[in-house]
Amino acid sequence: MKKDLILIALAASLAAMGCGHENSNPQAYAPPPAQVEHQQDGDVIQVDHPEQIPLAVAVLHNSYPEMVLTGAVTPDVSRNVPVVSLASGRVVAVRARLGDTVKKGDLLLEIKSDDVTGGFSDYQKAIADEKLTSAQLDRAKDLYAHGAFSLNDLQIAQDAEDKATVDVQTKAEHLRLLGNDPDKPNNFVEIHAPVSGVITDQQVTDGASVQAFGPNPFTISDLSSVWIVCDAHEDQLAKVRMGDTAEIRLNSYPGQIFKGTVNNIGAVLDPNLRTAKVRVDVRNPGILRVGMFVTATFRSQKQVVHTAIPSTAILHLHDKDWVFTISPDKKFHRLEVQAGISLPGDMQEINSGLAPESQVVLNALTFQNIVEQ
Repeated sequence: MKKDLILIALAASLAAMGCGHENSNPQAYAPPPAQVEHQQDGDVIQVDHPEQIPLAVAVLHNSYPEMVLTGAVTPDVSRNVPVVSLASGRVVAVRARLGDTVKKGDLLLEIKSDDVTGGFSDYQKAIADEKLTSAQLDRAKDLYAHGAFSLNDLQIAQDAEDKATVDVQTKAEHLRLLGNDPDKPNNFVEIHAPVSGVITDQQVTDGASVQAFGPNPFTISDLSSVWIVCDAHEDQLAKVRMGDTAEIRLNSYPGQIFKGTVNNIGAVLDPNLRTAKVRVDVRNPGILRVGMFVTATFRSQKQVVHTAIPSTAILHLHDKDWVFTISPDKKFHRLEVQAGISLPGDMQEINSGLAPESQVVLNALTFQNIVEQ
């Protein structure tokens, strides 16, 4: 009897629960709605106590724009003097070598040349012809004085003598141009330095052949003044002008600065590199050598005004420069700027992106770390 009562009570309870489920609100058993967390703008940052963040004020700074390029030392082509041989022949002696410093008149090269042999032969023939025409003129004058010679024949004899004299002078000058004395027969040609300087190119060796007006045996360069030639990309050309000053630094002499002036900006761009040649004229104290690599800092002649802030206020992130400014509502804003050169007193120039009198976070890196925590 007790067992039957328990079963009846259980059945009644299940029936009641089933009726209650059909009449209840379905939303009561639905999952709770999702809560979306809205992140703040990455460029706008709000902190609990902004008054505790040290700030700095952007100040005005007058400067001359700078641009840094790499380049190399090259000879001033206007100071390159080719050593020319007017005679063809075979080299019998080389008296100077590539890199030697020579003075004007120094012997550089000796050549055995048939041109000289032929020149002396022609000179001796011209002298013999001149002697003959001179004797004929003397006889013509004597005969004309005694009425045995016409005036026309006398004039012909005078003309022959004049031409023979010119021929002698021409043959003698030809030997002098070859580097020989007409009065001292010689089968060799001596090539002397036309100017003082450094031999920067050599195209001959002992036993080599030399052609008249062919490749120059030597090139002598006056290296008292040299060129610094740099490559500037087309987006950099607007930053350099004719007459701008340049500071030249060499890896070999890190403590020395050489001054120069821009004297040419290439009118044609390299089609592959999209660069133009910028040429700087520099006085050489004797240590600048052709081929040396240099770093050239160009300074504009026109003064510009930029802002300046402490270098610690600049955050370098993802190859860009950023600063944190504060607005009147005490919120911090991350701004991208273009940083310039470093200034004395741990200051740094800002070329663009920041107005004067703006307040920036003094230590940007520390502030960034606090925000990310």
